Amino acid sequence: MRRTVLFLTIFLLALVAVRSVSAAPQRKGTATLNGVVLGPDDRPVPHAAITYQSSGGNAPHAVHADSQGRFTIAKLRADNYDMRASGKGVFSEWEKNITVHSGQTKSVTLRMIYAKEIPKAYVKSKPQQ
Repeated sequence: MRRTVLFLTIFLLALVAVRSVSAAPQRKGTATLNGVVLGPDDRPVPHAAITYQSSGGNAPHAVHADSQGRFTIAKLRADNYDMRASGKGVFSEWEKNITVHSGQTKSVTLRMIYAKEIPKAYVKSKPQQ
């Protein structure tokens, strides 16, 4: 009988502990990063992928730009972030240590410049004569 009561007590305590941890609100921030992705031709890159993470390398995430190359990353915690864009085989440099504070909105322009070979999407054709 004592074992059953002890087992039930431990089980109930474990259940209460798990329930209280899962009921704790997730900490989301109030900072926002927004901006535009520009290609090697200085035009916006539609649907480019933007990779970002805290500067410490924690919690990498990705978002996509809209049809005008614009992106918004909301509900960030106050921290330093690193960002990079890619699309159509071209990449930007990492923009490092972008500091955002609680409630702040910061704008970033990511310029894509790197590729082993510039894709045809960015090579302007010669006018026909």
